[in-house]
Amino acid sequence: MDIRTDLALESLSADELPESVHLQIRGKAFRITEIIIDDDSCLASIGKGKGRYITLDGSSLSRFSDDYQLMAQELSQELSALLPDGDVLVAGLGNNDITPDAIGPQTAAKVLATRHLSGDDDFREEFFTSLRRVSSFAGGVMGQTGIETAEIVRAIAAELRPAAIIAIDALACTDISRLGTTIQITDTGISPGSGVSNQRKELSEKLFGIPVIAVGVPTVVDMHTIVRSLTGRKINRKLPNMMVTPRDIDRLTERASQLLAFGINLALQPTLTFEDVRGLF
Repeated sequence: MDIRTDLALESLSADELPESVHLQIRGKAFRITEIIIDDDSCLASIGKGKGRYITLDGSSLSRFSDDYQLMAQELSQELSALLPDGDVLVAGLGNNDITPDAIGPQTAAKVLATRHLSGDDDFREEFFTSLRRVSSFAGGVMGQTGIETAEIVRAIAAELRPAAIIAIDALACTDISRLGTTIQITDTGISPGSGVSNQRKELSEKLFGIPVIAVGVPTVVDMHTIVRSLTGRKINRKLPNMMVTPRDIDRLTERASQLLAFGINLALQPTLTFEDVRGLF
């Protein structure tokens, strides 16, 4: 299938679902669509293997919404359902120097890191001991470090031995209406750069031996895809191509990363309230 997208929802037709694919719809602040794939039989046809793919569709994430608190709580609930008990490593994927690719690093910077607090005698108060041990980092991209992102994450995970990894990244989509309006959560991990034909080593449970939960927001769509969706014609891949991003991408990256961090912090630290988390920003 010649579709350049990271979104499972765009790889499937709701009218013609394979037997191994199940779809559930819910949500209030978001329209939440969960796709459950029972096995890897669809891997060749849609590029998605066994796992859960949860898509949260709403209004533009670059604008503050009256439902902001509910949005953060719904995001938190969806993420919590995929998280095991124990320590968590949060990895912000992407290049902080390129705005459409900066959602991962900017989100990771806003996640409450607590691993160092729970091990410090000066902080052995009830409040701190009730927090889950969380580590957070953003390691840049291979073009900056010369190291595969998966290699960096695997080395850190081998040292910290978390129960799960949350990988946050910017995504690519095919429908321009999803740019900056959609969040995808999946328990199948992620291949950084796959949506823009720059695929690196995947981050997955298969590689690390622990659950890898990927969270992302579409920030780019390629011009060939836009032209094809508007004209219905097949594009000559020899023609020049480019990636298109919303004109308010600076504001989108800042506010989307804040919402993601809100939801992640609430999911990781259920003892905290929305007001507690808001005080972190």
